[in-house]
Amino acid sequence: MREGKGKLYICPTPIGNLEDITLRVLRVMQEADVIAAEDTRHSIKLLNHYDIQKPLTSYHEHNKEAKGTHLIEKLQRGEIIALVSDAGMPGISDPGADLIKLCIEHDIEFEVLPGATAFTTALVASGLPTNHFAFEGFLDREKKNRKKRLEFLKNDDRTMIFYEAPHRLEAALKDIHEILGNRNAVAARELTKRHEEFVRGTVVELIAHFEAHPPKGEFVVLVEGMSQETMKAMEEEKWEKISIKDHLRMFMDAGIDKKEAVKKVAKERGIGKRVVYEESIDL
Repeated sequence: MREGKGKLYICPTPIGNLEDITLRVLRVMQEADVIAAEDTRHSIKLLNHYDIQKPLTSYHEHNKEAKGTHLIEKLQRGEIIALVSDAGMPGISDPGADLIKLCIEHDIEFEVLPGATAFTTALVASGLPTNHFAFEGFLDREKKNRKKRLEFLKNDDRTMIFYEAPHRLEAALKDIHEILGNRNAVAARELTKRHEEFVRGTVVELIAHFEAHPPKGEFVVLVEGMSQETMKAMEEEKWEKISIKDHLRMFMDAGIDKKEAVKKVAKERGIGKRVVYEESIDL
């Protein structure tokens, strides 16, 4: 027991290979008063591997409200707590985020230690663009909500990253194909483990692969964002449905003068101002 408020350490654990843990995380777990784990039965294997003999307590999605309050009380009494998830960084699609919020609300010190994270490992190895990306976590189990979210992401030009369970993978890929189209995609499984695998191709090719080879293990699914070429084609298709005159009227009805409306229409349609001006003469 220590005087004053304690401290929470967010400790990333290996996503597969037990060697993928930092010396700092091992030291913090050795020095902690208690280790809060998503699944104590899973985490005890890691602790035994590194001969760390510390009390374990469960902290997961189903007990996070009651246990979160209990852990905050421990921290307020001056205890040091190491928070771990089953794999990777606590707080990423994980109830650890709620415990961090409680620490902020109660002015309790916490520190996030760097370490293994599944989605960054998959992204770097995917071969898809990495300069801009969007981590989406798990898509909704309900088909209606899943498709609604995909509709929201339809025009996003960033590489999209999802976590998915094996029994929902094919349904998710089919919804991705229906709404996002047949884009380039990658499905990564068993990262850093003996049977690590990356399946690359179009969404249709991924669906065919997993129909022939039933998916096993946890998956990271990466989907190419909307390309500039596709976006341009969609813009051109959109303006084909409205005449230049109607396009001009849309701006002029909104209070924009004709000269400025001509500029805006030419820019949006990607055509010369002279062409638009000739259409504006009798307006």
